[in-house]
Amino acid sequence: MDALLKYYSRRDVQKAIFESSINREIAVKFGEKGFGKRPDILQYENDVYELAKQGATSFNISEERWKNPLSLKTGMNRKQLDNLRTAWDLLIDIDGEFEYSKIAAYLIVEALKFNNITSHSIKFSGNRGFHIALPFETFPKTLNQIETKLLFPESAKIIVGYLKSMIKDHLLEMLLEKDNKIKDPFSMVDVDTVAISSRHMFRAPYSFNEKSGLISIPIRNKDILNFDRENAKLENVKTDIKFLDLENANASESPRLIIQAYDWYHKVIKHEEINETKIMKKDFEKPQNALNEKYFPPCIKNGLLGLDDGKKRFLFILMNFLKNTGYDYEEIKNFTLNWNKKNKEPLRENYIVAQLNWHKRQNQNILPQNCPKDKENLGNNSDNIYVDIGICKPDNLCRLIKNPVNYAIRKSRMKSN
Repeated sequence: MDALLKYYSRRDVQKAIFESSINREIAVKFGEKGFGKRPDILQYENDVYELAKQGATSFNISEERWKNPLSLKTGMNRKQLDNLRTAWDLLIDIDGEFEYSKIAAYLIVEALKFNNITSHSIKFSGNRGFHIALPFETFPKTLNQIETKLLFPESAKIIVGYLKSMIKDHLLEMLLEKDNKIKDPFSMVDVDTVAISSRHMFRAPYSFNEKSGLISIPIRNKDILNFDRENAKLENVKTDIKFLDLENANASESPRLIIQAYDWYHKVIKHEEINETKIMKKDFEKPQNALNEKYFPPCIKNGLLGLDDGKKRFLFILMNFLKNTGYDYEEIKNFTLNWNKKNKEPLRENYIVAQLNWHKRQNQNILPQNCPKDKENLGNNSDNIYVDIGICKPDNLCRLIKNPVNYAIRKSRMKSN
C-alpha cells in the first residue's frame, strides 16, 4: 500500500485521473472493503490522494457524462436518465487472454481507421484487456432527428456490434495461428456489448488494477501488438498520453461509421432476430409458471454456486434462461441478486439491474447459447461459453438436448408424467 499511496501522491497522476472524471460519476474502490458510495464525484485533483490516504485503491468513471452526477439515483427510469445525460462516449471493452486481447484491440483500431476515425484512444485495462474509446464530440448532434445524447445505450451497442462483425474473420484467422482448434474467436476474447448500459463504469486512465497490481495506462496505436505489461508497473508509469482527448476530437469524422453500423444492424441483426423468434416459437413452449431449480441443467446449477471468472457472461445466460423457463422480472431480479452474493467478487447491483432493464426492452425472448456439440470430448468445444467458463458437466439427459432451456422443460415434463 505504501507504493500505491506514493503513486497516487504524484501530481501528474492526480491531474490525469481528475481530468478523466470531469462531468462523470465516479466509483472508488477501497480494496477488499469494496466500493464507496454512489453517486460520487472528484471535486479537486488532490481528492485522488486524499482518498488514497483513506484506503482507496482504484477509481472508476462512467461512460456517460451528466449535468450533475450527484443527482443520479438507483432505479431512475429512462426519461430521468435522459434528462440528466449531456453526452456519452463510445467505450469498447476487450477482455480475454492477454495475447488474444492485443490482436482484437489492434483489429478494432484498424476497423475504426477504415471508417475514417482518428480521434479514438486506447488504454491497457490493467489486467488482461484493453479499452478503446471514441469521444462523444466526434458524433453529430442528432441522428434521424433525435438528439444523439438520448441514443444511449442503443447506438453504442450497434456501433460496437458492427465493429465486431468487421473484425470477426480477421480475428479468427490471426487466432488460428496460435490455436488451430478455435471456431468462434469471440469465445476466446470478448468484445463486450452486454456491459454497454446506463451508469456502467470503467477503470479510469492511470488507475490501479487490484487483480494484477498494474496500472491502466493509455498507449499509442502503433504499440498495441508489442505492448509489454512491464510498462504498466507502478514504478514505470508515465502520464504523457491522454485518454479521451475531447479538445482534439474531430467532429466531422464519424458519419461513415454511424451509417455503416446502422446499415449493418438493419440488414443483418434485424433479420437474425426475426428468424430466431420463429425458431423459438417452433421448438419451445414457455412454461406458464417458473420451473423449480431441481429441473435446471448442470451448467446452470454449477454457475449458480458462484464464479471467479465469466460472471457477466453467465449473468446474460442466466437471465435468458430464467425468462424462458417461466420467471417474471421481479423473480429474475431476486434470483440474480441472490446468485451474485455467492461470487467471490460480486458484480455491482446497478450493473445487474441495468442488464435486467435491457432484457425488459427486448421484444422477444432470446435463448441462451446452445450446448456444446461434442459432449463426449469437451476439449473439442473451445468456442462454447459453458465450456469456457468451466460449468459444463453433462449428465445423461444433457446428451439428448441442444439447449439448457430445452433440458429444464423436458426434465419437468418427465417428472410430471
